[in-house]
Amino acid sequence: MTLSERLREYIAAAFTGIWVQSHEHHDALIEIARMCREQKWSLATWDIDRGLQTNGQAAAGTTDPLAAIRTLPSLATKDGSALLVLPNFHRFLQSTEIVQALARQIQEGKNTRTFVIVLSPVVQIPIELEKSFVVLDHDLPDRQQLEAIARSIATEKDELPTGDDLTRLIDAAGGLTRFEAESAYSLSLVRHGKLQPQAIWELKSGMLKKSGLLTLHRGSETFADLGGLDALKGFCTRALAGHSRHARPKGVLLLSPPGCGKSAFCKALGSEIGRPTLVLDVGSLMGSLVGQTEERTRQALRIVDAMSPAVLYVDEAEKALSGVASSGQTDSGVSARMFGAFLSWMNDHGSDIFTVLTCNDISKLPPEFSRAERMDGVFFIDLPSSAEKAKIWPIHLKKYGHTAKDSQLPDDRDWTGAEIQSCCRLAALLDLPLKEAARNVVPVAVTAAESVERLRCWASGRCLDASRPGIYSRTADAPPGLARRVSRTSAN
Repeated sequence: MTLSERLREYIAAAFTGIWVQSHEHHDALIEIARMCREQKWSLATWDIDRGLQTNGQAAAGTTDPLAAIRTLPSLATKDGSALLVLPNFHRFLQSTEIVQALARQIQEGKNTRTFVIVLSPVVQIPIELEKSFVVLDHDLPDRQQLEAIARSIATEKDELPTGDDLTRLIDAAGGLTRFEAESAYSLSLVRHGKLQPQAIWELKSGMLKKSGLLTLHRGSETFADLGGLDALKGFCTRALAGHSRHARPKGVLLLSPPGCGKSAFCKALGSEIGRPTLVLDVGSLMGSLVGQTEERTRQALRIVDAMSPAVLYVDEAEKALSGVASSGQTDSGVSARMFGAFLSWMNDHGSDIFTVLTCNDISKLPPEFSRAERMDGVFFIDLPSSAEKAKIWPIHLKKYGHTAKDSQLPDDRDWTGAEIQSCCRLAALLDLPLKEAARNVVPVAVTAAESVERLRCWASGRCLDASRPGIYSRTADAPPGLARRVSRTSAN
């Protein structure tokens, strides 16, 4: 439903206090004015710059917000309704006189058919008025509106893409306001001579930076830059490429020792399927003021929904959410409420968002995360096999400029993909043969052998295998280093 359709319903039901959350006051005012003309209602607007305007005509001496509220009864008619629209009026609600005048006017409006509509980008209603206002959202433009804006900007035939290119353009513009979409389209015309998604993604990246809650990853990595993980790649690619409106994918949880490719997979997934990758740092949601964490969480999830279709990447989720169980004793329940909001969103959101969470220690992650209908699967990424390492080495040898003559490979037993990359980088950095550079690499499977073995044992029979189709099983031919145990004796 459009804003005017919802307002018409609430006005017919005599909701005399209406709070519209909107970042597009100009478009909201145009829509409200059109509705008033169609219904033959009186319309007045007030802001601190222009003062009171009644049916488009300015009234003298009405820059006082209290005076503007008191003029509303004079606009009432016997047969129609009268609306007073107050843009950005949340800035004036610290005044006791204004709050009292609004409360009285909203109460009397039931008899006089007069309505107060506040336009504001935030919902900050004083406690005295909480029961007097109903809150509506001014929705962002849908795909049809974004396409209409694009056609109005691209007046020449060659400026507007068609087919799949037009679909990608509209996908990129999703989540922008009407003003932002017009600006992004115009920038693309100036820069490229036609409408292309690149300028839109640039604007979106700036929008995310302003919020400080999410970042946009637009790297060039693909699955070709990531050796192994064939089962995980196939599962995600098929789920995202073949879903219908009746069955949308939810996401996956990736569990593995450090350095096995979880983060690299998340970054490559977006590029592989042509979607942006949104990176959520759960720590950035925490605020110092009462209620700020919960509000930031809701705001971040609204932004994520607006950026649909996209991939949402939450790295090392267990570190941010490990304190949920004791949240009531440690932070007055803030972490638990943030966790609950995120869980509800994962379960109920209707946007086309594919969530990828990574985790190094499953014991610290609340079990609610991985249940059915929140995640499509929990994958365990083991240390790469010999066949997978044979695919990983050429990728990093090429990346760091190693030639065939200095590419004699070292003993890579127990190595992860990150350690292979580190060896290649150090060899280039220190100008050493690979075997010499390998002396500076200590595998995590050796330094944390007990933790890696414990993780493998837990995942066996519980997780999907990221390398082969089916359930992961800890086989007898595990990498030799994992069987090692460090003998510790005490002098006591």
